[in-house]
Amino acid sequence: MRAWRLYHHDLIENEPMRLEDVPTPEPGPGQVRLKIRVCGVCHTDLHTVEGDIHPPRLPITVGHQVVGIVDKLGEGVTNLKLGDRVGVPWFYDACGKCEYCKRGEENLCPNARFTGFHVDGGYAEYMLAEARYALPIPENMDDLHAAPLLCAGIIGYRALKKSDLRPGERLGLFGFGASAHIAIQVARYWGCEVYVFTRSPNHQEHAKELGAAWVGRPDEKAPKPLDRAVIFAPAGEVVHRALENIRRGGTVAINAIHMSPIPEMPYSLIYWEKTLRSVANATYQDGVEFLKLAAEIPVQTTVTEYPLEDAQKALQDLKASRINGEAVLRISE
Repeated sequence: MRAWRLYHHDLIENEPMRLEDVPTPEPGPGQVRLKIRVCGVCHTDLHTVEGDIHPPRLPITVGHQVVGIVDKLGEGVTNLKLGDRVGVPWFYDACGKCEYCKRGEENLCPNARFTGFHVDGGYAEYMLAEARYALPIPENMDDLHAAPLLCAGIIGYRALKKSDLRPGERLGLFGFGASAHIAIQVARYWGCEVYVFTRSPNHQEHAKELGAAWVGRPDEKAPKPLDRAVIFAPAGEVVHRALENIRRGGTVAINAIHMSPIPEMPYSLIYWEKTLRSVANATYQDGVEFLKLAAEIPVQTTVTEYPLEDAQKALQDLKASRINGEAVLRISE
């Protein structure tokens, strides 16, 4: 099979990945093999390739928004059958035994594994998945538009929950890429007024098209105080901007696996019982809940399709903010 392999970290402009022929994997107990149809392209992939975050081993195949068809079953798999269409998100599996897993916080499990980071991911023709963590894809979603839901969608949904957002509140979104363009649709479905802060003129227009009540740059002051805010931009100084814009008792959730340092700030910026919290990964249950909600809304994802051969170009376009919504690799029909 063909797969993109990362042997060393480097800027994506230097094209550090290699498209190679590698052995097709065989599923072990509790696993299934997927013939991959599509895989979304995420900022986390870019952070992995460029070395902002370091997987425990190299080479690795990145990619964690995978839609595929079950084409082989491992021993003991009973919840899936050949021909099932499933998704594999960033959260690959967890130990199920530690204090975090027992509390339903498997996303915080010290032994959790993540797709395209600890195990080979979806920039390939086949991959292995743990059967009990594979997510069924709703029938009313096609492959291409389902892919962004598996990371951008799920983590955006968790970020909205961790921001303490309630129906009808005023929400600020800082950054407007793959995740935010889905989160705004969920927030609008909940009757929230959404303000979007982004530098990109294309992203500003996209936000307006999706129902933003106000659009501005991250350094602008919102016309009204925000109840909650979610930061998608991996820039530490944006934390100051978000805290300045939320009301007393409001919440800012940082949805970033990697972020530049947060500058020193005066205590007054977080006083008045404001909450600042990070969002770390997502649970399997988040995926189940979100895909059900996304089918109900229904969420419309904006995608730009690339062939598997153009994976590095897709990452370059992502880095340069040349994509509205999300890039998706088409691997098979």
